[in-house]
Amino acid sequence: MFARVLVANRGEIAVRVIRACREMGLEPIAIYSDADERALHTSLAARAVRVGGAPASDSYLSIESVLAAARTVKADAVHPGYGFLSENAEFAAACAAAGIVFIGPSPEAMRLVGSKINARALAERAGVPVIPGEAPADQGDTALQAAAARIGFPVLLKPSAGGGGIGMKVVTAAAGLSDAAAQARREAQAAFGDPTLYLERLIAEPRHVEFQIMADHHGSVVHVFERECSLQRRHQKVIEESPSVALTPALRQRMGDAAVRVATAAGYTGAGTVEFLVEGAGDGARFYFLEVNARLQVEHPVTEMVAGVDLVRAQILVAAGEPLPWTQAQLGQRGHAIEARVYAEDPARGYLPQAGRVALYREPSMPGVRVDAGVTEGSDVSVHYDPLLAKLVVWGETREAARRRAVAALNAFPILGLRTNQPLLRRLLEHPRFAAGALDTHFLEREHDALAGPQPGDETTREVAAAVAGFVSLGPEAGEAPGFAAIDPWDRIAPFDV
Repeated sequence: MFARVLVANRGEIAVRVIRACREMGLEPIAIYSDADERALHTSLAARAVRVGGAPASDSYLSIESVLAAARTVKADAVHPGYGFLSENAEFAAACAAAGIVFIGPSPEAMRLVGSKINARALAERAGVPVIPGEAPADQGDTALQAAAARIGFPVLLKPSAGGGGIGMKVVTAAAGLSDAAAQARREAQAAFGDPTLYLERLIAEPRHVEFQIMADHHGSVVHVFERECSLQRRHQKVIEESPSVALTPALRQRMGDAAVRVATAAGYTGAGTVEFLVEGAGDGARFYFLEVNARLQVEHPVTEMVAGVDLVRAQILVAAGEPLPWTQAQLGQRGHAIEARVYAEDPARGYLPQAGRVALYREPSMPGVRVDAGVTEGSDVSVHYDPLLAKLVVWGETREAARRRAVAALNAFPILGLRTNQPLLRRLLEHPRFAAGALDTHFLEREHDALAGPQPGDETTREVAAAVAGFVSLGPEAGEAPGFAAIDPWDRIAPFDV
């Protein structure tokens, strides 16, 4: 087993990995940029090493800087978290060349599944259904037009590399394909360094269902069931849950087997996710392979809550050469879990990211509630990184119990100093269609104005929130009476949107 692990990330995922290392008796080392010197993850690690300036390209994305930090502290292994260098095959290879274990799949497996074109071909060879589509060797507009005509409009134009919806374009007619392709190439080149595109048939109202997979170096590959990720905006997930109400036991078995076949065919090791689009529900539903994410997912706590496993611990064990801590037969689902991503953003203003200091932060404390956070009271939220503040994860014996608990937990989760998407999350969870489980990937887009737009009383409640934040921030130096600090105004104020 390792003695010292460098956590090559920031925010809530760095905090999550640091705590897992602590539990396992390993020494966690943090890295930080100039913008993160006082960040929460640096205070929780045994040691923190500066890796560069505030822009991610100068710090968290710098292979040379991160490897230099690992060498400086004599780290045995590097855990990349998600994002940044987590799916960078060159970084994984550089770690191996330096004699440092990369806690993730091999560079070869990462390259294989990192290309959507290669991953699609892999899934087809493994007998897994794929969405009708083509990846023309000739990437010129004429060849793309011919491929689109064979597939039939509307089509989805997608970059082969990367993810997160970057560069994806819906094209409804031949006349719009050339312009869409030009824009997609520019975005793909800028984000991933690869302008290669492919086309696939657009499925009108699909569900997005992904399966967590884990594999070790001894030939064991398992799935840890599914997560429903259909509530998205701009292809970014907002709320995730498990199990999916669309899956019957028979469909779950078929999709889980398909995920394992893909991972096996790729020679995959470690944690990953095989993603599918699902048409319909029940035993007659059709599912199609979408892609493989060669890393731990943001929404991994949903699986941990329902399956009763620790995926980060399993990642570290596998990377150290140990077998998976469980077999497929030992895994099961119990109850229902829901995760809501709390962002510093303003949905009413086009999801404009917010930056500033967190003036007040109180996590809910109630049964069945877990918060994975990257901030605390007094933390500074930078303009340089993703504005995810925390993930609120709840468990209930039934989906309805979990839904109600999630609403209650959000109502008991005040964050002041900058605007967040908490009102949107509450409205989503309370929407009749969400309560009924009638979801698809376009749900938030259709309901956007009702869910994200300004609501009656918003300005008044923001003024109250600001007053409370100022009241709390006075602290001992304001000369309050003895015992004042023990009084939390949130104990006496009803929930409101901020």
